[in-house]
Amino acid sequence: MINAQQAALAEQSFALTRPVHVGRAHLVVKDLDTVSAYYQRVLGLAVLERSESGIALGAGGHPLLTLSTRGDVAAAPRTAAGLFHTAFLLPNRQELADWFAHAAHLGVRFDGASDHLVSEAIYLSDPEGNGIEVYRDRQPSEWTYRGDGTVEMATDHLDLQALYDEAAKTGWAGAPDATALGHIHLQVGNVAEADRFYEGVLGLKKMASYPGASFFASGAYHHHVAANIWNSRNAGQRTGAMTGLQDYALAFTDRDALAKVLTVLDGLEIKADKTAEGYRLLDPWGIGITLVAPDA
Repeated sequence: MINAQQAALAEQSFALTRPVHVGRAHLVVKDLDTVSAYYQRVLGLAVLERSESGIALGAGGHPLLTLSTRGDVAAAPRTAAGLFHTAFLLPNRQELADWFAHAAHLGVRFDGASDHLVSEAIYLSDPEGNGIEVYRDRQPSEWTYRGDGTVEMATDHLDLQALYDEAAKTGWAGAPDATALGHIHLQVGNVAEADRFYEGVLGLKKMASYPGASFFASGAYHHHVAANIWNSRNAGQRTGAMTGLQDYALAFTDRDALAKVLTVLDGLEIKADKTAEGYRLLDPWGIGITLVAPDA
């Protein structure tokens, strides 16, 4: 007989079982109520915690997205380093179809849709222009790995009509409990510098390259972090008062992997402050990253 813990593990996506995965993201916004309402209405996230200046949203009781505001916040330029999109991973194609039909019925404006071979993805933006991806993974056994361990990805047409036709006719009950942040895609100033940081410092493997972009992952996932210069070539450091991505978490399932990263950070004299959540540092563009230990 399968117990609750075994059932939870069986439902957990491949992305989250790797030595490192994305935990949660934190966006600074100008209009907290409007942006929060969008994530609740369109993505079906639930309110987990609320204060005057912030709100935590999630699914299945797990925090995925924190939104906060401040009195001096100003809209970040489109060319600034920061967020390209947060990527919400649904458990399977049926859940993606159900969500897509829900969003279509709301009249949501979509920015695009693609079959990436490893996944199927739909793109949209929140009311302040923060990019969003909603996607489902194919099984890793369906992915094509090359001899060097990288994975084949593409940007092919996704048949949205076929996806819509697969949606259940009983309506949509909100984000399923197993919803996760499968990856986070960043705008950076320089791809080579991103390679040095995410591979050389944080120890992720570059799994794929596009012109102007690199895709990094742990444990043979297709990517947990991506970095591109498509809008942000030569961008400098972010300031604290900018809207957009303030920070995100990288959660470690392997204590040895975290210890290795902390040793590298110490050797390179990159400051990592101990917090209640983990170890917080800044990437080369001033985006905060918290390294979260297992069971933290």
